[in-house]
Amino acid sequence: MAVPAQRRDIAWLRSALQVAVEIEFATIPPYLCGWWSIRNRKCDAARLIRRIVSDEMYHLGIVCNLLAALDGRPRIRESAPVYPGPLPGGVHPGVEVCLSGLTKPFVHDVMMAIEAPGAPLTDSADDPLSIGLFYEQLLSAFLAVGPELHPGRQLHERIGEDVLRPVRTLEDVEECVGVIKEQGEGTSHSPADAPSDGHMAHYYAFAEIYHGRQLRETEGEWHFTGPSVPFPDTRPMGRVPAGGWKNPPAEARRLLDAFDDTYTGVLESLDTAWAEGDRRSLRAAVRGMRRLQTPAEELMELPIDGTRETYGPQFRLRE
Repeated sequence: MAVPAQRRDIAWLRSALQVAVEIEFATIPPYLCGWWSIRNRKCDAARLIRRIVSDEMYHLGIVCNLLAALDGRPRIRESAPVYPGPLPGGVHPGVEVCLSGLTKPFVHDVMMAIEAPGAPLTDSADDPLSIGLFYEQLLSAFLAVGPELHPGRQLHERIGEDVLRPVRTLEDVEECVGVIKEQGEGTSHSPADAPSDGHMAHYYAFAEIYHGRQLRETEGEWHFTGPSVPFPDTRPMGRVPAGGWKNPPAEARRLLDAFDDTYTGVLESLDTAWAEGDRRSLRAAVRGMRRLQTPAEELMELPIDGTRETYGPQFRLRE
């Protein structure tokens, strides 16, 4: 965003969209760790996080389609996130994204911090470098440049409750960016992610888990005064240290390697999906993501010597 608006051409759009790919993907591993650590998947918190994971996969698909529309190719394996670390693109400076089981500090300092709007409806915080602002700038450049959009390598596929469709017009671009912004941080008037589906935007859904209450409007102001959202019983996955777990026992090492093998395959399938416009590779990536759950949960049952915590996935590429 340091590039002046008048110099934001198609090359800038492709570069910014690659950053968008990296931002959207970087959210998925920490959210998955939080979700996998919840023992009862039918509880409110688990359902909220599971929906948000699905939304983030959808957002990843949108920005990959947008990049393909400009004849670009998403580089997902090459740009895989390293944890702990900052968010890509300089958004939310100072936020450190890490991998951990679900705890209240993790919800507040990672999940809510990632999704925070520039000006939340529930407090007076102000962050001018939010993800929403990044997408506003991206849309402004699209509208100013008015590039030709190519459907060839874009994908059409159902992802959770949403349907990923090729982007053919600037109106489609505007709609896609609006969806990402509203599902993530709501609008300046409402914390909902859409007028009709009854879901809270991600920031406010995470905040309900943190505050333990649903968000309600009273006399034009929003407060966490609704029905209870009990904090769930979780597996005590520790925070993954920089560089991954040091000298894990043999069983943990086996599970870590199995997890990372599958994870690496997921990223390679995602790259192939948009390099070739191949829906089968996208479906293979989705199947691979589902297979990550079993080794992740098994890791979260293995205690770390000398602590009350357990291991968990580290999301590292295998060469």
